[in-house]
Amino acid sequence: MFTGIIEGTGIVKSIVKIKDTNRTADNKIGIDLGKLSKGLQVGDSVNVNGTCLTATRILKSIAYFEAVKETMNRTSIGMLKVGDLVNLERSLKINARIEGHIVLGHIDGVGIIEDIMKIPSETKIWIDVSKDIAKFLVPKGSVALDGISFTIVDTLKNKFSIALVPHTLAVTTFKNKQKGDKVNIEIDILSRYVARMLPQT
Repeated sequence: MFTGIIEGTGIVKSIVKIKDTNRTADNKIGIDLGKLSKGLQVGDSVNVNGTCLTATRILKSIAYFEAVKETMNRTSIGMLKVGDLVNLERSLKINARIEGHIVLGHIDGVGIIEDIMKIPSETKIWIDVSKDIAKFLVPKGSVALDGISFTIVDTLKNKFSIALVPHTLAVTTFKNKQKGDKVNIEIDILSRYVARMLPQT
């Protein structure tokens, strides 16, 4: 479990296709976690661009994660290249404050950045999503994009907007985002529970 408050960024160092047919994973990804590697152990979970991955090997500051075909196909993890920057968050400690919202690291789909509007105090970004995701999004609600907890500003039929303050741009991968880029989306789990309890129409 995570909070959507990014602790830092890492650099993809290697992506290797696993050829062993006895392994369930399809790819092994090596990421330099920098200072976030301190104390990390094999078996620990790390939120990488919104996707919960398990460390299977640690070599100094580089952690290796194995990703199954579902993860590679359903998320933007499958589009990573060596040298790419990724958002990172270690798993939540029980005694820690939740500064963002509850993030599980289970991606619901991928959205596409439609527009980026920059003004001195903030950057507003519009993101296109499928109708299956759009129905869970409401103004002032929460959503996780590439692992970052955001408050939704506006919603239209199949798109929504978020606002980023300069600090968020500076410390996350969103500083490099452009129109047409894809982002991992995780719907707020509370929205899912509410929808489940409401009568189906």
